[in-house]
Amino acid sequence: MTNCDFLVIGGGVIGLSIARELKARHKDTRILIIEKEASCGFHASGRNSGVLHAGFYYSPDSLKAKFTKLGNERMTAYCERKGLSLNRCGKLVVAKDANDLPALDELIRRGQANGIEIQEVSEAEAKRIEPRAKTYQRALFSPRTSTVNPQQVVDAMLQEAKSDGIEIRFSTAYMRRENCGILTNVGPITAGYVVNAAGLYADKIALDYGFSKKYRILPFKGLYLYSSEPPGAIRTNIYPVPDLRNPFLGVHFTITADGRAKIGPTAIPAFWRENYEGFQNFSLGELMEVAARGLGLLANAQFDYRRLAVEEVAKYSRSKMVALASTLAEGVVESNYQHWGRPGIRAQLLDITKKKLEMDFVLEGDRGSIHVLNAVSPAFTCSLPFADYVCDRIEHSRMQTGTPLAV
Repeated sequence: MTNCDFLVIGGGVIGLSIARELKARHKDTRILIIEKEASCGFHASGRNSGVLHAGFYYSPDSLKAKFTKLGNERMTAYCERKGLSLNRCGKLVVAKDANDLPALDELIRRGQANGIEIQEVSEAEAKRIEPRAKTYQRALFSPRTSTVNPQQVVDAMLQEAKSDGIEIRFSTAYMRRENCGILTNVGPITAGYVVNAAGLYADKIALDYGFSKKYRILPFKGLYLYSSEPPGAIRTNIYPVPDLRNPFLGVHFTITADGRAKIGPTAIPAFWRENYEGFQNFSLGELMEVAARGLGLLANAQFDYRRLAVEEVAKYSRSKMVALASTLAEGVVESNYQHWGRPGIRAQLLDITKKKLEMDFVLEGDRGSIHVLNAVSPAFTCSLPFADYVCDRIEHSRMQTGTPLAV
């Protein structure tokens, strides 16, 4: 039997950040992280775009708006302090036509309301920032957007967690809740407090604790195509004006930490939670569950799920991806985009009562546990201040007498 004061389920960037913040606040406690894989960052934390977002997409009343600006600052400082790769390449948001201009204005309004450094630029100024960029009349430039190598960040956090005295057990999977703790595939663990940061399976674990009753994870597959052009062929991230009604930003150019360009990501509905490639990690139960939920959304969703699914599945085609990217930049040809990157799965939370995708962070918990149900983009950027927030909620909830925590 293993005993600990705090048990963190999930060794991604969120779990590592929360564990380290708990240790900083409670130095004499025993903190244990369990990770079902053989290393940290195997899932979303190591497969995400690596973009440190600036924070102008999000409505001012959201938790995302609250954490992104500070998260960008703190993660940038962290990478500098640790000597990790950091590309201060900025971001252009470009308009396709006149129909995009009202949404571009809304991004500018949100950025100003959130205190984000952004610049409204003319078409000529956009060309000076990135000579290959295409835009209609004007664009938005974010100098604070940068890119990192996400696996480098996760590895650095893991080493710091170990140095802090946090114990990490790999190949240790949550099986079910037991009286004063949990049962794993390698035995039981008792814990004074449980933090569920399990990503794709956070809702399943939360159900064992009486939470996530109206929420389920809906997985979406993200794919990137890498350019064979030399580093620096495109200098800055180039994004389209997004549809602000859904959480996906559309196909765009991301410049990696080492200066290479990639286009994507897709947001293709996945058939099961870890549906990365072929029948890897196939689960018949998950296939049936996800399929049934998808069929229900075709008729009843509060967003156009049918259109989303059709448009996204088409992006399995390289030519389709390149065609979409060619609306953003000059000289985009399919012959330069032959290599698919490692797929990622976005753990997107769905409110099954309202048939809508949750756009912000969602936490539920009580005196004994807290569950990070929705930590989608820009969770990587937000991870450090978000961990502070989670730990504040843990301290608050532990002082209560059974009052559920829901934010």
